[in-house]
Amino acid sequence: MLKIIPLWFIRYKFFNSLFLGLSVGAIFTLYAPLEPSIYSMGGVLLAMGMLIVARFYHTILNAEWFFRISLFVEMVLLLAMLYFMFASYNYQTALLLYIGYQITFVFGNYLIRAETLLLKTDILLTKLDTVKQIGYLLGMGVAYLFYKTLTHYGIEDNQTQVYDLHYLLITVEIIVIILIWKSFKKV
Repeated sequence: MLKIIPLWFIRYKFFNSLFLGLSVGAIFTLYAPLEPSIYSMGGVLLAMGMLIVARFYHTILNAEWFFRISLFVEMVLLLAMLYFMFASYNYQTALLLYIGYQITFVFGNYLIRAETLLLKTDILLTKLDTVKQIGYLLGMGVAYLFYKTLTHYGIEDNQTQVYDLHYLLITVEIIVIILIWKSFKKV
């Protein structure tokens, strides 16, 4: 049986939110080749996936499954970013990235509900939500400065800027995965 370690878990969520803040602007460039109808189909599949996940709450709302699903979500993101870095950028790449991100979003509601149940106290939840917002704000600020710095040095192509940002995103994602491992222990 696994138990959550709040100190490490809060650190994990900070870097997780930092990643989210860094990646927000990149999404628009990554998805640019996709047709608008893909977003509608993606939304339908996302809602259906979330409904299916909710049907399993009686089994998966515990630390063991929370660890597995959190790790799965982060590994999908890491693999999607590595694919982007090594594959040529085209419609298929954009579609695979979109699918990868949508798979992670399927578990969004579950992850929020599970962390609320596992942390239990209002003090820990306050700390958690505070570090998540700080991480998100810091991520967006760093991304802004990153893009402005590249523009200052003459790198103005959106795709090149987003590609360069992925070195930072992959580094943060590896930290996130390490912190997930540290956030749980067997009891």
